[in-house]
Amino acid sequence: MSRTIPCVLMRAGTSRGPFFLREWLPESDEERDQALIGAIGASDPLQLDGVGGGSTLNSKVAIVSRSKEPGCDLDYLFAQVGVGHRSVDTRPNCGNMLSGVAPFAIEQGLVSAQEGVTRVRVFNVNTRSRIDVTVRTPGKRVTYEGDARIDGVAGTAAPILLNFLDAWGAVTGKVFPTGRRIDTIDGVDVTCIDAAMPLMIVRAQDLGVTGAEKPAALDSNAALLERLEALRLRAGLLMGLGDVSASVIPKPVLVSAGDSPDSITSRYFTPRRCHASHAVTGAIGVLSAFALPGTVASAGAREPGRHNLVLLHPAGRIDVEVELEGRGEEATVKAAALVRTARKIMQGEMQLPDYVFSRPEALAPALATFPRKPLTVIVPTRAGGGNDTMARIIADGLKPLLGQEVLVDNRAGANGAIASEYVAKAEPDGHTLMFGYVGTHAMNPALQKLAYHPLRDFEPVGLVGSSPTLMVANRDAGFDDVRGLLQRLRSGRGSISYASAGDGTPPHFAAELFQLNTGTKMEGRTYEGAAPAIVDTLDGRSQVMFPSLFTAHPFILDGRLRALAVAAPARLDAFPAVPTLSESGIQEVDVSQWYGLFAPARTPPAVIARLNRALNEVLADPQVVARFERQGARVEAGPPAALRDRVRHELDRWRRVVAEGGLAPQDIRLFATE
Repeated sequence: MSRTIPCVLMRAGTSRGPFFLREWLPESDEERDQALIGAIGASDPLQLDGVGGGSTLNSKVAIVSRSKEPGCDLDYLFAQVGVGHRSVDTRPNCGNMLSGVAPFAIEQGLVSAQEGVTRVRVFNVNTRSRIDVTVRTPGKRVTYEGDARIDGVAGTAAPILLNFLDAWGAVTGKVFPTGRRIDTIDGVDVTCIDAAMPLMIVRAQDLGVTGAEKPAALDSNAALLERLEALRLRAGLLMGLGDVSASVIPKPVLVSAGDSPDSITSRYFTPRRCHASHAVTGAIGVLSAFALPGTVASAGAREPGRHNLVLLHPAGRIDVEVELEGRGEEATVKAAALVRTARKIMQGEMQLPDYVFSRPEALAPALATFPRKPLTVIVPTRAGGGNDTMARIIADGLKPLLGQEVLVDNRAGANGAIASEYVAKAEPDGHTLMFGYVGTHAMNPALQKLAYHPLRDFEPVGLVGSSPTLMVANRDAGFDDVRGLLQRLRSGRGSISYASAGDGTPPHFAAELFQLNTGTKMEGRTYEGAAPAIVDTLDGRSQVMFPSLFTAHPFILDGRLRALAVAAPARLDAFPAVPTLSESGIQEVDVSQWYGLFAPARTPPAVIARLNRALNEVLADPQVVARFERQGARVEAGPPAALRDRVRHELDRWRRVVAEGGLAPQDIRLFATE
């Protein structure tokens, strides 16, 4: 690649950074990130060797191209580049940088300007959400001159209207990813919300501050910053984002009362420093929490319709028009619009330094051998469950064998479909893998039509292991065995709820089969993964669950869960006194779980072969075998073909179960509640 690339430096909203057409940058993600690190000067905290400003506010990059999404004009990929460390994070979005995307694209010829104003529909690649952007174009040319003023920016400029259409739940799949509007972490009430940007919102007074402090005062409060970061890390796990210590999301926010019923004061962190003003996407999230009932930021109840709300920040205010649908607990945010401005600072060529390209072979992929960069194992469930634990054991073992970092990335949502679609569309070079299981590659595809096919869209790497499913109950549920549960269900004495890891997952199928074969009905509580589901079973919010033995094992041993039955043909060596469901008179509830490693379809056979050899070597390690067995799982190694056969057989089996049991998605959802 050339070390000289075109670049446009822009101030967009209250941020500043370089704008690139996608075609100006290297093709591979690794080379692209190296170029961005060099452009910003990320290696230096002052960023003297690049165009960064020594702050996260000025270490931002916008990458723009014609859209591949139906009905959209532009694709916008935002990148947050490190300050003092060589990192590029494309998980968050930036609404300020977004305000420069349409003017930049019009001037680069990607969109034709209209007379007077031009409306452009932008697809944000990071959050897979759409935003309508309206730009002034008198004489069919972009103008940056105007009388609009935004706090935090000197002077006036042409207004740019941003209308966020579907940013709610864009990253995690839910507006409130934990399933609750308020969670308590270490004694502090927080609201975890995914509205344009994943946020963790805390009342300022709950952390001993007023929320009206200047950013410098908050930044100098080491105890506050340490507490916020500890809460943020816990919130990341609860939101299904996994280990967020190396990510900038979720962003922590302190809120306090505004100066009117329609305003709220916010201090937004990025995440380890207080923002000098406020991020646009953060303003959307905070005001969504402000408008909706039941959050730590909530104001009084609001009627459906459009509301002009105000966010007060250190440099002034952001006015946002929020459109609500429904009332009370049924209220949702339909859209949000606000005004930003932008200015083109300069256009020219960016000279990239040699030192950022630390791996010369990455510049010549044809000559590189696998693996040439860190691998990422995508886990379709939230951190803390059995799938996540197994994946991390495998990743730790693969690292020394492959000579590269092996990272675990939890992408929960849509019962594994989000992770599965991501891997299916990933570059088929072996660097992006998936820790799939019976839910993602048999049950969910058997239940409903998905945007991926479990056989056609993946190359099997190898089986990992299996774990039987147990029926467990909270120790204070009021029954000690299956007979006691059935008596309770049939007597009508109070409702019984079961927790599941999502529609089309093993805990859900097992619960539905149990009800079908006993003629009973329980209330279903659906979560994004086994970890939060089993937590609520431990806490008594649900009484029953069908987790894998791997997930339930430690809680049975410490007495917090009671094992009622085994959803398998035989009793378990680990718990020989626990009967099978068939021994309890309940047939046809055999739900064993299995796990495997997958790569995207068309990954080269030589790469698959190397990965399979490394995986089987990990699974042959006596310590790994012992770790699996201590958790109630059994290692199953083998060639890729064995995993392909398992998927084919299980997919056929669960399609028959769905057909014979009449388990259509709409029927199952009748039992599920948030």
